[in-house]
Amino acid sequence: MDWTWLCLGLTALPAALGVHNLRRLPTLPEAPAEGLVSILIPARNEAANIEACVAAALASRGAAVEVVVIDDGSTDGTAGIVRRLASADPRVRLIAAPPLPPDWTGKVHACARLAEAARGDWLLFIDADVRLAPGAAAAMAAHAQVKGLAMVSGVPRQLIGSVGEALTVPGINFLLLGYLPGGGRAETVRPDLAAACGQLVLCERRAYEAIGGHGAVRRVLHDGLALARRFRAEGHRTEVVDGAPLATCRMYRGFRESWAGFLKNAREGMATPLGLPIWTVLLAGAHLWPWALLPEPQAFLAIALMLALRAAVTIRVREPWWTIPLHPLTMLVALAIQWWALARWAMGRPAGWKGRAYPATKAA
Repeated sequence: MDWTWLCLGLTALPAALGVHNLRRLPTLPEAPAEGLVSILIPARNEAANIEACVAAALASRGAAVEVVVIDDGSTDGTAGIVRRLASADPRVRLIAAPPLPPDWTGKVHACARLAEAARGDWLLFIDADVRLAPGAAAAMAAHAQVKGLAMVSGVPRQLIGSVGEALTVPGINFLLLGYLPGGGRAETVRPDLAAACGQLVLCERRAYEAIGGHGAVRRVLHDGLALARRFRAEGHRTEVVDGAPLATCRMYRGFRESWAGFLKNAREGMATPLGLPIWTVLLAGAHLWPWALLPEPQAFLAIALMLALRAAVTIRVREPWWTIPLHPLTMLVALAIQWWALARWAMGRPAGWKGRAYPATKAA
């Protein structure tokens, strides 16, 4: 068997899928939306982020909004900052999270309490490091109204400020667009083909309550993905849209923080005993193996396809161009994170984030 042709085939697969997904990825126009949009922000030690996050949310146009922040046991000045903002604008409210019950993860519990406190017809969950564009809330709600969607999500434009972030963060969009059939669009109704980014998730309130809300996915860390699958399993439609025009986000700062952040929910993605070997063949075969086969012509073509797809995704999602040459290392780091997550699970090591530890769980 000529292994060079197999290598080229493994690279051609995501290239073809990526072109199709990029062409079909919806970009939302600004449009007014009916009803109140509740912008819901879970915050645990977010003093460095929360004021800018709330300010951007309050600048929303095209829809009536309220902003509800839950202080989830912060030990910094998060609550005080939000109280000051609430005193200046009646659209802002601060609530305090009750103690975390057993069998819940922290963010999921905070989101459930936010949904209970919300008054809106639409529930827009965002992370404290997200900065909404002025027309984002209205555009997402209007899109959901027009298409009859229970959930709309998108990956915000990722702000990348270090090489460590460049080796990790771009994998989000690349894997979503290059390897998920349908790319999370509403035309794909299967729950196992659902997708969402927990940084930016809008839910229609009645559908959210009908599926049990965050209480139905209380044990997970990757709440956006779990909610999308739950919606589809209950017969509702979900869609991933182009999030770059809707919001920006700087997830992590540096390699150590990025590694820990992606490690925490890897078990709910690729890092399963059955799935990870398959993912390793797909990713290593397409993005690492071609370099070992040089100077074969098929290897050159595979590398060209790989970098062309990465460039197309990077341009579309507005990530820095200088991250493109790092692509093979990004895929290597992605696999290293997944294998380390699986090893930790096998050893019974808990997942942890923001000072909380959770028992090793089965993958979603």
